[in-house]
Amino acid sequence: MDNTKGFLLLEFFNMGGIFMWPLLVFSVATVSLALERIIYLLSHDLRMEKLNKTVMTYVNNKDISGVKAYLGKMTKRSMGARILLALFKHTGQSEHFMEKAAETEAKNCINELENGFDFLTALGSVAPLTGFLGTVSGMIGAFKSIAEAAEVNAQIVANGIYEALITTVFGLIIAIVAMVANSLLTHTVDNFAAAAEKSCSEVILELASSGH
Repeated sequence: MDNTKGFLLLEFFNMGGIFMWPLLVFSVATVSLALERIIYLLSHDLRMEKLNKTVMTYVNNKDISGVKAYLGKMTKRSMGARILLALFKHTGQSEHFMEKAAETEAKNCINELENGFDFLTALGSVAPLTGFLGTVSGMIGAFKSIAEAAEVNAQIVANGIYEALITTVFGLIIAIVAMVANSLLTHTVDNFAAAAEKSCSEVILELASSGH
């Protein structure tokens, strides 16, 4: 292990001043939350194409009890199965009622998938502001040193500004990670929501045409 590199990193952190501590907390929170959401989404099958084909096969065979049993087995790992099962539980009722049942369950699923997204957005906003605050604080200290110095030289000014900008860099890095993670995760959930809506519409139309 390179102890010199570790020492330089610690020294770099200390140079940022007291505002590096909240930025450290924000960085840990951002990475932890992003990883937790990624793992959560990967652990729940969000693919609708294969599920929809299987469901439509049951519907074409008019095997409603069979499709309910199939979806019931899939609900633990498939969000789409939960939504479609809510729909099939109300077969025999109006199309509007089936659609509302599926929509309600879809909202619940999406809320579960998006849990924590607001925190990523907040971290993406708060981290750079904290970094700028650290920079302003550092600049105040730099100008104070200039005012107290008997002789003002370029080194005094450069070192003060260098130390002050460290927090801005850390804040912006955290913000970039948080916003990129939030955008990718939101895109994944939006794609699932669109696919689930399309699947439900196709199933309802098929049920209506077959007289269920």
